[in-house]
Amino acid sequence: MPHSADADTATVTVADVCAVVERLWPIAGAEAWDAPGLLSGDPRAEVTAIHLAVDAVPDVADEALAAGADLLLVHHPLLLRGVTSVAEDRYKGVVLARLIRGGCALIAAHTNADVVETGTSAVLASHLGLLKVHPITSGPLASRGIGRVGRLPEPTTLGRLARQLAEILPATASGIRVSGDYDRVIESVALCGGAGDSLLGEAAVLASDVYITSDLRHHPASESRENAKVDTGPALVDVSHWASEWLWLDVAAEELRAALPGVTVTVSDLRTDPWDFTIVQ
Repeated sequence: MPHSADADTATVTVADVCAVVERLWPIAGAEAWDAPGLLSGDPRAEVTAIHLAVDAVPDVADEALAAGADLLLVHHPLLLRGVTSVAEDRYKGVVLARLIRGGCALIAAHTNADVVETGTSAVLASHLGLLKVHPITSGPLASRGIGRVGRLPEPTTLGRLARQLAEILPATASGIRVSGDYDRVIESVALCGGAGDSLLGEAAVLASDVYITSDLRHHPASESRENAKVDTGPALVDVSHWASEWLWLDVAAEELRAALPGVTVTVSDLRTDPWDFTIVQ
């Protein structure tokens, strides 16, 4: 943390921010395949402003630099998969080069930020007003884990719930896709911000009236739908991956402001969802 007794005026470094990030979203909570943490930047460099975004893409890097940020904190790690070149004829090289030249460090908080009590899925559950919320799969702490399950304050229909999500989430070209009867009564909800079809077979998901997530692929979604027809199972709601996680940024920003009162924290409103338009048939 800052090295002066006066936390409001002390110099804050990249290393100090890393320490706060570790306290808020411990790296031990990350999945084994994940790659969060400090991705670029000098740990000794001063930080007076932090910018938050879901994705580290060139437009976001430009936005962070224009905002005067010394550090860009993103949800998705830029270097998640193997990289053998950061040449500037590819976007990852462009992002790193612009940030390094601009003196802006880069940190990612990914699955380690998903599992905490105020993580991505918990924030979406809060927006829906879910009660008695708990993770779909929990770890050493029962309150921490991937996804969330809870009950709505009062029953609604699948169609009304989908429309409520459309109002809660930022608009994207892909909108809200639904598998299930519009008038189906919904009381229990399972959800997972980001890609969540790996959880379709979890008992908590199968026992819920609806499962809300992103990036549902044809075969897992089809299998879930047909199994529900044969026996029981949830309706499915597929939302934008970016939109489902963007809601978390405001909560993360407030937590960073509380931990680093002398640092300016801003949130990107750039849409980094990859789709631009949809033709409805």
